[in-house]
Amino acid sequence: MDYGHGLEFGAFITPTAADPQVPVTLAQMAEAFGLDLVTFQDHPYQPAFLDTWTLMTYVAAQTERVRIAPNVLNMPLRPPAVVARAAASLDLLSGGRFDLGLGAGAFWDAIEAMGEPRLTPGQAVTALEEAIVVMRELWDTSARGGVFTDGRYHRVHGAKRGPRPAHRIPLLIGALKPRMLALTGRLGDGWLPSEAYMQPGDLARGNAAIDEAAEGAARDPREIRRLLNVAPPSGDVSAWTAKVARYALEDGVSTFIVASDDPRVFQVVGQELAPAVRELVARERGTRGTTEAPVRSVASIARRRAGIDYNGVPAGMRAIEPGDFAYADVSSTYLRGGAPGIVLQPDSTAQVVEAVAYARRHRGVPLGIRSGGHGISGRSTNDGGIVIDLRRLNAIEVLDASRRLVRIGPGARWREVAAALDEHGWALSSGDYGGVGVGGLATAGGIGFLVREHGLTIDHLRAAEVVLADGSVVRTDAGTRPELFWAIRGAGANVGIVTSFEFEVDEVGEVGWAQLAFDASDTEEFLTGYGAVMAAAPRDLTAFLIMGARRPGQPRIAQIMAMVDSSDPDTILARLQPFAELAPLVQQSVQVTSYARVMANADLGPQHGRGEPHARSLLLSEITPEFAAEAVRMLDAGASYFLQLRSVGGAVSDVGEDDTAYSHRAAQFSVVALGADPVHLDAAWEAVRVHGRGMYLSFDSSTRPERILDAFPPDKLERLLALKHEVDPDGLFVDNFSVAQYDAAEVAAAS
Repeated sequence: MDYGHGLEFGAFITPTAADPQVPVTLAQMAEAFGLDLVTFQDHPYQPAFLDTWTLMTYVAAQTERVRIAPNVLNMPLRPPAVVARAAASLDLLSGGRFDLGLGAGAFWDAIEAMGEPRLTPGQAVTALEEAIVVMRELWDTSARGGVFTDGRYHRVHGAKRGPRPAHRIPLLIGALKPRMLALTGRLGDGWLPSEAYMQPGDLARGNAAIDEAAEGAARDPREIRRLLNVAPPSGDVSAWTAKVARYALEDGVSTFIVASDDPRVFQVVGQELAPAVRELVARERGTRGTTEAPVRSVASIARRRAGIDYNGVPAGMRAIEPGDFAYADVSSTYLRGGAPGIVLQPDSTAQVVEAVAYARRHRGVPLGIRSGGHGISGRSTNDGGIVIDLRRLNAIEVLDASRRLVRIGPGARWREVAAALDEHGWALSSGDYGGVGVGGLATAGGIGFLVREHGLTIDHLRAAEVVLADGSVVRTDAGTRPELFWAIRGAGANVGIVTSFEFEVDEVGEVGWAQLAFDASDTEEFLTGYGAVMAAAPRDLTAFLIMGARRPGQPRIAQIMAMVDSSDPDTILARLQPFAELAPLVQQSVQVTSYARVMANADLGPQHGRGEPHARSLLLSEITPEFAAEAVRMLDAGASYFLQLRSVGGAVSDVGEDDTAYSHRAAQFSVVALGADPVHLDAAWEAVRVHGRGMYLSFDSSTRPERILDAFPPDKLERLLALKHEVDPDGLFVDNFSVAQYDAAEVAAAS
């Protein structure tokens, strides 16, 4: 039986403590000679050996490519919850290079000490099965709540999940007896016996037992890799090559782990024998027409969504499907839960072109474009559709230091951008959170902590590379396709996928950064006071205000986050002093720091949003008592739990209203309100929105068509519609604030 797996070769190294650097050096040499895997036996009761976990961790830090595994872990001596966290930690630290070999083992004294009688072989298998369940549950961070298992031998009640490993850690089970073989078929990812302990026919019998158990568990037997610890070659190496090839072609073994501590053996195996075996097996497989092992499990394939051509994914492109280990980390966004049918992760402009072509073949299937996944308005996730995730297009490079011209990929995060620019004494005003992706913000606007002095993010854009709906790649700037360049700056989601941005950034040194909390019991007066302070403030001050509902028996707290583009303490305090006169301060922090350190406030890890965010946006020319009164009523009614006002104006207003698609540049404040119930929120919001004009589209989650006219006045909407008909006539990009909801007649009637 040949299961069609690619061949791998590894080393079985003794974890000797006599000279502790020896096994580490051997692992490094195994890697240097091209082996795929290094493994270590686990005998923690053996004083002549190093502790296997400690050794594996050290080896991981001293190597770069080779995978690492215990051969095999003695589970009776290691509680599964502890093993799960240790394994996940090592996998994360090594960049996904850890495999977990498991054995039912001996030394069940630990179980006996808990009051259980000595386990029979069958009971030992049950204990191992319970341990596997515990570990996989703890690794499943997509599920909510703690882990509860009530096994006979392993019990956890409310254990917290995580950390999530870097990849789906394969469980390689050392087994020879029938119950262990059946367990391998049901739950294992690999079978790891040793040639030294096997009799003729054992491999065939073991494979048959594993296959039967796998099929009984609705698995494809080819999901289970077959590994074998083998003796090193000696004497006639051609005979060893032929023997190993027979193991592969007749017994399905695809990973050969050579038990040796001789680096010369590693060299011979890695550089001579492995290539020879691979060539021999490949030639024979070609003659036989052997089918390659499946990449995905039966369970994963069963979760595929209707209407998506999974076999048509462009070759070489990373694609994540429901059921894949990484799916839980890419299905949802910061605030929105999702269940897309497939997530494509292109790593180049050419692959974005292929992803767009793939999407065109799936008209009628939802399509989301994602850079960082923090969009409130955008649908960068969906239910059953396609997501083109740009996170791998995240390069940041300086094009011309004399002009402060930089090129940035859409998948970079603003935290990363700020850190890279800070090395040159530069900054680019973005949003208020470093985890936001460049692509979404840099095509919508960009209201950040330097906005009043340095303008919107889009005001610094000098050129862009764009993939259009027909797959063509165009460069656009003020002189090349100027209408497209105009639209990208404020309505970019409508016209294509930007694969790189060229920005002219600013010189920014140390800044003043303040986080202030106030007793805003007189909320209306505090809001109008904040507005008055900002209206009179120099441009080097930008301040955002946040407040929520009043807590019973406590004053309402307002928070102000303010940046002063100055490193002079006296200037910083002078700018902040008017805020201190608005209401009693209950907490304050003021420091001289860098823009990069402020933007380092971000977790760049996976996002697991749930449900649907409900947010409304408004642009204001001033904060009037009337607006303040309605905003307070909205908060007091419980319609909104989060109200934020961002100061704009200043440099934003210096850019002509018609120079970019972004509209309402005369506004001095951007307002966003989040609520739990959209009906309740809308009812209260109607009384708020009449006090302003326009909206910032990134902060409004409503899908009502009228919001398009809120964002774009009729003359701009006409221009956008004309361009939309030119570059996306079939409406491929319609899942994020699409102007295609309106036609020319409706726009004319609205004006």
